[in-house]
Amino acid sequence: MDRSEATQRSKEDKPSKIDEADSAEAPVYYHESGDLFADDIEQHLAVLPEMSTATEEVTINDIQIGDPDVPLTADQQRLRSLIWRSRHLLMGKGNALPPAARWTICDIDVGGAAPIAQRVRPVAPKYREKLSDLIKGLLADKIVQPSTSTWASPIVVIIKKNGVDIRLCIDYRRVNQLTRLMVYPMPLISDLLEDLDKALWYCSLDMASGFWVVEMNGQRSRIESTQ
Repeated sequence: MDRSEATQRSKEDKPSKIDEADSAEAPVYYHESGDLFADDIEQHLAVLPEMSTATEEVTINDIQIGDPDVPLTADQQRLRSLIWRSRHLLMGKGNALPPAARWTICDIDVGGAAPIAQRVRPVAPKYREKLSDLIKGLLADKIVQPSTSTWASPIVVIIKKNGVDIRLCIDYRRVNQLTRLMVYPMPLISDLLEDLDKALWYCSLDMASGFWVVEMNGQRSRIESTQ
């Protein structure tokens, strides 16, 4: 055994040092890109959507009121016409970016916590092109934007059930540990039902991609930065 081989072996046998700051962090589990599936970590990730540019055109007949097998009454016709006046807010079948919510701002309160910048996680070469295409689409739809924030949470590439396509997620577990919970009185279902007992009409609305229509607070949006 020559000197170079002995030196190499001593380096391999020597235990690596663990940074004390890292050892105090919450446990983070790393997987190879090809071994990570959505079901494994679905409770800990924020999933970024895949947006198309448009949906099917909406017609007035798509507004369903009452029993579809029973002709509409005069009052039901007027109700459908009233909804049709706001057809610019309606979306057809598909998965496109919905209109932004007005007068609603999302705020993340981390108090005086110091910024956390986590390292970038490796992505398998076979998924890098798909990842690049997803990010370009999110930038084009203005769901995300470039950032130089001191906060940085890692992206996580997970494989869809077909074993081929990928989904882009963000691991916000470290940020969630610092976030202060908002104290907000939630109404009881029984109270809501009592308030509706005298209602004549009931309306059910299916909101598309609700999490992506709320604007982030300008300062707090830096907390959601990714790498």
